[in-house]
Amino acid sequence: MRDVLATFLMALAGSLTVAVVGLLVLRGPLRGRSVTAHIVVLLLVTVLSVLAGILGASMEMFISDHDLHVLLIVVGTAATVSLAAGLWAGRRLAMASMWAAEAREREREAEARRRELVAWVSHDLRTPLAGLRAMTEALEDGVVSDPETVADYHHRISAETDRMAALVDDLFELSRINAGALRLTLAEVPLGDVVSDAIASATPLAAAAGIELVAASSGWPTVRGSVPELSRIVNNLIRNAIRYTPPDGTVVVTGGQDATGGWLAVSDTCGGIPDADLPRVFDVAFRGTTARTPGRDAGGGLGLAIVRGLVEAHQGDVAVANEGDGCRFVVHLPA
Repeated sequence: MRDVLATFLMALAGSLTVAVVGLLVLRGPLRGRSVTAHIVVLLLVTVLSVLAGILGASMEMFISDHDLHVLLIVVGTAATVSLAAGLWAGRRLAMASMWAAEAREREREAEARRRELVAWVSHDLRTPLAGLRAMTEALEDGVVSDPETVADYHHRISAETDRMAALVDDLFELSRINAGALRLTLAEVPLGDVVSDAIASATPLAAAAGIELVAASSGWPTVRGSVPELSRIVNNLIRNAIRYTPPDGTVVVTGGQDATGGWLAVSDTCGGIPDADLPRVFDVAFRGTTARTPGRDAGGGLGLAIVRGLVEAHQGDVAVANEGDGCRFVVHLPA
């Protein structure tokens, strides 16, 4: 009985010593380190506690040399396997932890963008709705009766309705992109045909604003994409350039092919974008600062966010940079 008690006390003393040292290491040098490091230390504490008990028992001659050698081989093998498994499990746990943290961060960013979007849309809808209500009440109450004013009110009501319908359409398209519900019908698309249609559609808008709209006549690549979505990308970029370019300015649309595929570029003479705003140009509801304040309707701030979403859905990328007296948007698409 005395030998059993002595063996127990030696094993307890050795295990407690190793455990205390392990806790000090975890709370000291390894504090805030990776999950893998913590798991390895815990496994080492377990193995070394067993080893301390075995060595203590051997020193008191409770274990023969032959049994000691056998136990050391068993403990060493078990320690090697345990540490290898701990390293593997620790890395898996660390990766899962990092993924979970990144997912939470993305969710917080998405929630912040949703709140910002709701605030912007609420503001953009409230203003035209207030105008529509005022004009409708004026017409109903007979406040305005002369044909010219009535016709003007009708025209303004129609324009505000079209603006709100375009905003709702942008919101629907953006929700499809963010929800992953966008389904592309991919085909080989001559990008020049898409640009030609977009130029024809935007030319009256550019002419009314006193802006020259120019497109390259050749060099257009064939890309793999969906025609409706590609048309929306080109239209949004051209109309965005027209919106921010002052009168007597120029908007130039060019394209070509490089090693990564086809590309499209829309350049304007807007005066440039502040460097601090460049990373946020494609954010939802971002309209820029006074350095890029438009002289005409600023839109809902969703056009470039839709462009980025549609380009990424095509496995492409879009970028913007200041160039000359304006800025240049470049879209790369798979060939």
